[in-house]
Amino acid sequence: MATKTKNTQIFPLLLFFFFFFLATISEARPPFACDPRNGVTRNLRFCRVNLPIHVRARDLIGRLTLQEKIRLLVNNAISVPRLGIQGYEWWSEALHGVSNVGPGVKFGGAFPGATSFPQVITTAASFNQSLWEQIGRVVSDEARAMYNGGVAGLTYWSPNVNIFRDPRWGRGQETPGEDPVVAGRYAASYVKGLQSITGGNKLKVAACCKHYTAYDLDNWNGVDRYHFNAKVSKQDLEDTYDVPFKACVVDGNVASVMCSYNQVNGKPTCADSNLLKNTIRGQWHLNGYIVSDCDSVGVLFDNQHYTSTPEEAAAATIKAGLDLDCGPFLAIHTENAIRKKLLVEEDVNNALVNTITVQMRLGMFDGEPSAHPYGNLGPRDVCTPAHQQLALEAARQGIVLLENRGRALPLSRTRHRVVAVIGPNSDVTETMIGNYAGIACGYTTPLQGISRYAKTSHHPGCSNVGCDLNNQFGTAEIAARNADATVLIMGLDQSIEAEFRDRVGLFLPGHQQELVTRVARASRGPTILVLMSGGPIDVSFAQNDPRIGAILWVGYPGQAGGAAIADVLFGTTNPGGKLPMTWYPESYLAKVPMTEMGLRPDPSKDYPGRTYRFYKGDVIYQFGHGLSYTTFTHSLSLPPKSLSLSNFYTLKHTNSTSTLSTKSIRVSHTNCHSNSMSLPIHIDVKNTGSFDGTHTLLVFSSPPPGAKWSTNKQLIGFEKIHLVAGSKQRVKVDVNVCKHLSVVDQFGIRRIPFGDHDIYFGDLKHSISLQSNLEEIKV
Repeated sequence: MATKTKNTQIFPLLLFFFFFFLATISEARPPFACDPRNGVTRNLRFCRVNLPIHVRARDLIGRLTLQEKIRLLVNNAISVPRLGIQGYEWWSEALHGVSNVGPGVKFGGAFPGATSFPQVITTAASFNQSLWEQIGRVVSDEARAMYNGGVAGLTYWSPNVNIFRDPRWGRGQETPGEDPVVAGRYAASYVKGLQSITGGNKLKVAACCKHYTAYDLDNWNGVDRYHFNAKVSKQDLEDTYDVPFKACVVDGNVASVMCSYNQVNGKPTCADSNLLKNTIRGQWHLNGYIVSDCDSVGVLFDNQHYTSTPEEAAAATIKAGLDLDCGPFLAIHTENAIRKKLLVEEDVNNALVNTITVQMRLGMFDGEPSAHPYGNLGPRDVCTPAHQQLALEAARQGIVLLENRGRALPLSRTRHRVVAVIGPNSDVTETMIGNYAGIACGYTTPLQGISRYAKTSHHPGCSNVGCDLNNQFGTAEIAARNADATVLIMGLDQSIEAEFRDRVGLFLPGHQQELVTRVARASRGPTILVLMSGGPIDVSFAQNDPRIGAILWVGYPGQAGGAAIADVLFGTTNPGGKLPMTWYPESYLAKVPMTEMGLRPDPSKDYPGRTYRFYKGDVIYQFGHGLSYTTFTHSLSLPPKSLSLSNFYTLKHTNSTSTLSTKSIRVSHTNCHSNSMSLPIHIDVKNTGSFDGTHTLLVFSSPPPGAKWSTNKQLIGFEKIHLVAGSKQRVKVDVNVCKHLSVVDQFGIRRIPFGDHDIYFGDLKHSISLQSNLEEIKV
């Protein structure tokens, strides 16, 4: 109840601040660019909102001196007073709520905090695309409100859509998980919500997908991200690492992409014209700017020694397609690069076109914003009851029920009147919001949440998640012995997994396992283990302990995490989350160096491969695992069994060896736009249990066996449906042959294999045969 009381006190204050803000805004911040009241800029061409943006951007650039242009190539862009332009800080963050990690956001005054949603890995576990987009819209409402109040920018370097390739990665918590389809759909959904593009291609805020590409190591075994050269095959780039970035640009129409610190195959990503100019802007048609990760231009010179001089480094990045440097490097060295004829001024102009165009799409050169879309958002639009309710709902949807032995859950309010709440994460606040977070509107801790349902006896057992010193196991055991039920809230925090902090193992830290085992042995009632973490944990000990009735994974559940955990424990919410990553055993790490980027197994090196798509060894929990308090069944309704592709070739010469093989056809040479290439499959899903519940239908495919490209299986789609107890719903899944049944060969070419493809719907398997007349073709 403490959180609710706190919030009811905050909102009258926010209303007061809002009206105070309206009365004083004109005096509280510098005038906006192109303010019609500013006689200096009123008649300048770049301020005329009726002109095309590209015309306005070029006009502005033409009025700048070279020195002014160069100081606009960095995140803390200078002011140009003679043109009425204020300085601008490009670096703001909004990974799962407006954050003050970057210098562009300042909390305080009328904006004491912002809604802090669950960490991305938790939200991804919901497998709910509409939720992802809805969160983006709320975050951008609050970002716009703070911009109008002069305490935030409009360019947010979020989301992080890197693949969670290795379970030790400290930043895996920021990502949507290990699957490229999920990551791609999350990327596009969240970006659409953030940007909320309106008529005329206007942006609400500008999102940025990072870190491009094959970036998923921070600091492991003496190798850090500044010195790491990721050796990646064309196959893995095309079918895994680049997939979410392509979805960001092509499907999400993102306004920015950030290149990463690492090298890929010997080249720094921020100086690789093939990655930046040719792929992001050329093939995917980015409508926006490319920014470096912070100080990565300096890193490629100072740490990687990629060029002999700093001027060569500046020239290499700008020529490769970089438009903006997070850091001072380009401001310091670009002018000398031009003097040495490594660059020409037009190269700088081209970079500025991309950044200034985005600013103009944001309305930053349209004068005072109150007369424009989103211009009336203010303090009353931040931390609203609706926004905080969405944070609670997102946390509920992201919780995954891993085990429920003997239906230990849900707990009963009548039978479990006294609950022992134990563990280092049992009464935490900031831990629940993970990294890249801001200041939350308020918190409901797990202890507070459970206290709403039962009388609690609280004993942390360990002073922190390290669980090495000042342990109080005996006190925790006594509490469990005297309670009707015991909830152990264990796991990790940012001291174990974080940016620049990769994990060294997968077990619970310190003596946490001992605490769990001893408390479970002492507990008089059911014992529930709740795991708070971004990455997977080897909890095989708990799986094999019959005294532990249920296991929940809650990720980092955000500001309302404690309320969501309690709602699931007591059955107010029926859990429906699914794991977005594989949970490996500790023994897996001995065979898999973090520096090995290959996804496919290599028996010659005793290398088992990565992710559910390629790894075939033992797991603690598999990708997509998640139980419910109810049960669901699936049945197929007249699914298609075969398709002949012969009529869909778009070839002048069908015997071209570059196009056809005896077992497959290139996707690029197939008529993928034909409606006949999409196979509709209808699945009847029935709730056969006694609880209403939300079900995630995961649809996988596996290609014909025997080829080098073969995966175990790959996710091709997912649907989220809510079913009341006893009801049935028909779900239509369109299996597109080009998108869903294609694979990438060792040369990075996407192909459709002929033969039998298996499609999996929950517990069902169905085969579709793709046929061709290729046996008549000599290649």
